[in-house]
Amino acid sequence: MTDSDPYLVVVYGRVLAGQHELTQVSFDAAVLNRYRGQAAYSLIRTNTVGRLKREGGWSLDFGISADEGQVHACLGDLAALPEEDRRHWAVHAALPGASRSFLRMRLHPGSCFDDGEVRAWERESGLST
Repeated sequence: MTDSDPYLVVVYGRVLAGQHELTQVSFDAAVLNRYRGQAAYSLIRTNTVGRLKREGGWSLDFGISADEGQVHACLGDLAALPEEDRRHWAVHAALPGASRSFLRMRLHPGSCFDDGEVRAWERESGLST
């Protein structure tokens, strides 16, 4: 077992208990480029968190990865953005290590995907033999 971040354990414990709005969604940090230098938006940050605000409108708080290559935000906050902004953020969605086949399977239940033979998962390292 790996050492888990205690805050991540609490957040996802709540997500699994039904507070789905706390689900963290990650994005390439380039998602913020659209808003930089725009008079209608303010973009501020500390070392690890930031806030994007549409003047007179919405705001979105987000976390910043250690390498500053990604940001993450709560699903509930993202859902409250105007549709045009939600589409923009979706284009920049990032899920390191994601299985495209799994995502396709969830989007098209019952479809057949040939990505190899079915086998037992035997090794603890996460690799099958």
